[in-house]
Amino acid sequence: MYIMLLTLDDYKPTWQDRSGMMIRPKGDQLEITYSVSETESWDDFVHNLNTFLSPYNDSYQVQTNDNCPPDQYFIQEDSGKPVRNNPKRSYRFYGYDRGQPCILIKLNRVIGMLPGKDGQSPYVTCGAKSGKDEWREDSDKIGQLEYYPPNGTFNLMYYPYYGKKAQVNYTQPLVAVKFLNASLNTDINIECKINSNTLSAGSERDKFAGRVSFKLRINDK
Repeated sequence: MYIMLLTLDDYKPTWQDRSGMMIRPKGDQLEITYSVSETESWDDFVHNLNTFLSPYNDSYQVQTNDNCPPDQYFIQEDSGKPVRNNPKRSYRFYGYDRGQPCILIKLNRVIGMLPGKDGQSPYVTCGAKSGKDEWREDSDKIGQLEYYPPNGTFNLMYYPYYGKKAQVNYTQPLVAVKFLNASLNTDINIECKINSNTLSAGSERDKFAGRVSFKLRINDK
């Protein structure tokens, strides 16, 4: 056992997670259900987002991370500070009190992953979950979406990731999706996926790679 442990790399694990995706807030079983008029039904979602975004505080980012040129990889010969990452909070309650909730999307951390080539950053798109009988109906329910950053991009400057030991202060990039006029009082099955010229969204071997599905329901009472 001791000899086996000596072969392990402290900076790059032998097994890594796939290029999967996850949302915040997650809710119960990736379901986000709340009532606009009942503050207690969405207060936990707001608290969850506030907690999750605390490391992205502007002043903290300035102190711990570098401000690097966009649209190109931030290659480091030795361990160093990651790129400054400042997602903006456009509204105090993230739109939940207005029936326009924001969902954060992130890619799993994979050491050394280069998610784009030829200067093309990967980007996120969301729509009705395919493969379900009601997907056409869900397409009509989703309504207009707004992405931040524009076009839902994961800029290349946040990659590659060198691991927790090499980049202690690393905060992975996020994409925020705001549902501007989703239908009320109905379940909406949503799927968000990565669009990249180096990563694929799902395959026969791993149908969850590069995508995440969740259910959204906004009640007006």
